[in-house]
Amino acid sequence: MGAQLLPIVALLASTFLLLVGLGLQGILMPVRAAIEGWNAYEIGLMGTAYALAFTGGCLVAPRLVRSAGHIRTFSSLAAILAACVLLNGLWVAPASWIAVRAVSGFAIAGAYMVIESWLNERATNSSRGLVFSLYMAVSMAAMMGGQFALPLVDPALPAAFMVCALFYALAVVPNALSRAPSPKPLVQARLDLAMIWRRSPAAVVCVALSGVLSGAWTNMAPVFGQRAGLSTVDISTLLVATMGGGLAFQFPLGRLSDRVDRRLVMVLAGLIGLAAALGGLFLWNGGRWQLFLIAFTIGGVIYPAYSLAVAHANDFAKAADFVKISGGLLILYGFGTMAGPMLAAWLMETFGPRGLFLATGGAHGGIALYAVWRLGRRRETLRPAGKGDFSPVPEPRVTTPETLRHDPRAGELAAEH
Repeated sequence: MGAQLLPIVALLASTFLLLVGLGLQGILMPVRAAIEGWNAYEIGLMGTAYALAFTGGCLVAPRLVRSAGHIRTFSSLAAILAACVLLNGLWVAPASWIAVRAVSGFAIAGAYMVIESWLNERATNSSRGLVFSLYMAVSMAAMMGGQFALPLVDPALPAAFMVCALFYALAVVPNALSRAPSPKPLVQARLDLAMIWRRSPAAVVCVALSGVLSGAWTNMAPVFGQRAGLSTVDISTLLVATMGGGLAFQFPLGRLSDRVDRRLVMVLAGLIGLAAALGGLFLWNGGRWQLFLIAFTIGGVIYPAYSLAVAHANDFAKAADFVKISGGLLILYGFGTMAGPMLAAWLMETFGPRGLFLATGGAHGGIALYAVWRLGRRRETLRPAGKGDFSPVPEPRVTTPETLRHDPRAGELAAEH
């Protein structure tokens, strides 16, 4: 086991440092913006700009790497990320933050694709499952660590942005000192939405709405917390509870979907999330632990919904189309994350902070309703023996098409084909 992991230690170290910075930046910026008194639309636009640029980066970054090489591209993008977060601390204004956040989204997509392609090259057929699982664990731990770092710094001071930039700068070191050979050229994502829709409309709708959920909650939950009077520790716990829910629900929902129609599990997941949102809207009485439980339940749907949709789409796909379909769904998820922050911003400005629960409840309800409609009118249910096994994926907000190349299912399906 040690021999399998030794070649990727440096790459995982860069991943960890990069995502600690990303996790801290992701919670720091909306909290600081709320402290500055910016309206929900301005804060929501930051999330939309990030999602738009991140999705664009997944499409454009392979060309950049082909022209400059992996190490130079990664180092340059990490330097841009550090410069962007320092600019946020130096120039505190909505317009500049929206523009700089877009640049950050593009840079993080490119940097992440370099790391993922490198991991894929260093993994062997025998170690691919282990590497993929470890990669997921490192990603989730780093994001949670970055979010929990917020209480250690004062978001109202420039030092918080300096700490974030420090992690981005340090992320360069392990990769730069690694003796691992450069990987093959990056795979450019191809979009064939018509084909994906023909294969699985339920997967398309579920992925898009789960993107709306993630974009709304991740970008606006810190604003909700600040306006609800939560401390920085409570706001960090709120987001970590969301990710914890995703971890806890991922395998039970996934295993259930291997045994019954995955659309039934989509209905169940949507109803669970809708119930949690209604609880936040009507039953939450200001208690912290009650709110953390609501966030835990909402997170239990946000992240598994994406994995369910990918599994459902690939149940009806040709073996060789795994990467193409999953990559297309990932881009669709990105489109959803662009809409989510602005939807939540509009509802929060119209109905107050609890408008966030209207946004999440609406998306959850949409998943459940469309899955019910598909069950009632369309495709015959597959028997369990005809399905591929459910496999969880890393958090989609920081996942690029390169991730799909080291998903064990890609190699398995290609071998079958």
